[in-house]
Amino acid sequence: MTFNYQAAFQKALGEVHAEGRYRVFADLERDCGRFPQAIIHKDDGSTQEITVWCSNDYLGMGQHEAVLSAMKNAIDHVGAGAGGTRNIAGTTHYHVLLEKELADLHEKEAALLFTSGYIANEATLTTLAKLLPGVVILSDELNHASMIQGIRGGRGPKMIWRHNDVEHLEELLAQLPEDQPKIVAFESVYSMDGDIAPIEEICRVAKKYGAFTYLDEVHGVGLYGLRGGGVAQRDGVLDMVDCVEGTLGKAIGVMGGYIAGSAELVDAIRSFASSFIFTTALSPVLVAGALQSVRILKEAQSMRDEHQARAAHLKMALEEKGLPVMPSESHIVPVFVGDPVHCKAISDRLLNEFGVYVQPINYPTVPKGTERLRFSPTPLHTEEHVEHLVDALDALWAECKLARGELPTDRIAAQ
Repeated sequence: MTFNYQAAFQKALGEVHAEGRYRVFADLERDCGRFPQAIIHKDDGSTQEITVWCSNDYLGMGQHEAVLSAMKNAIDHVGAGAGGTRNIAGTTHYHVLLEKELADLHEKEAALLFTSGYIANEATLTTLAKLLPGVVILSDELNHASMIQGIRGGRGPKMIWRHNDVEHLEELLAQLPEDQPKIVAFESVYSMDGDIAPIEEICRVAKKYGAFTYLDEVHGVGLYGLRGGGVAQRDGVLDMVDCVEGTLGKAIGVMGGYIAGSAELVDAIRSFASSFIFTTALSPVLVAGALQSVRILKEAQSMRDEHQARAAHLKMALEEKGLPVMPSESHIVPVFVGDPVHCKAISDRLLNEFGVYVQPINYPTVPKGTERLRFSPTPLHTEEHVEHLVDALDALWAECKLARGELPTDRIAAQ
């Protein structure tokens, strides 16, 4: 008898269903010009207007008139696609301009575009591990899956340091030979908890032991710093970061990823990273939109200020109702549930009864037992939106008899 492939798939899916963490994609249609409003298409063929509360388009730049205009102009000017890889089909001028703009944004010599932030992390970390003989990568325990995959792909030694624990990082670095190449890999804003890394302290320890610093700024780009260069720019320590990785798909509002660093670093990744060399380049239409967005965000401090004010307002409103909002230093507003079934049920009821769309965050995105709802307020969410959301959560918490007490402090991530 041959192997039953479909039964294996059904078994795997059944286990996910049984744990209450099966993921259902919402069929959404964003209403251009009315963000965060959208239309959801339901299985019965009906539609409902909803308010989106979990988008990573943190500033609504995906619907900014100037960004849309730049994309329309690009498609009229050069067409839809890139025509292939940059090695074979050539590089559109939009790519060249955006890479220069991103290098300037992060005060670096050069930048390199990828098709996504995930690919940027995976390709760069894997390639660095292969280019630096005997390198050991020291990774924060809560680093994103793309960074973990990149580190694994390099097939070299790794050391995991406790989340944002600089003393533990130094303990590990001190164990390594002085002449051994080392990479300290970490994020600026950790998007599931909303906390921010002590970048300067981490970099000082890394440099003390001759380590290369690799910073993922995907949840910081556009949102922090006087020009939107991220938390490292806000803290005045960009010169201490050897490689900055970012995304074009969150605050910039389009699609794609990139790295920025020295000319030699960027050229080495360009020349050796398979995920860059053999992948069709981003559409010039997307690149043109991202280029316009970056230029706008460099001058958009008032938008950043308004974004932070809206996040602070939501946190305060949740706390006033006694809802278990998790401590967050950033614009991320996580509300603790602690159970995958309850998390999914609350999410479903928010959508169906209150027109509020927020996805449940379950394992493996977060450790089991720390399931949560993750809210992303934007400058385009009004006070009425906030009031409606908080009242809905308050009602559901009371009806479902969910805990409003102290939050658990243990956060464990396995790599």
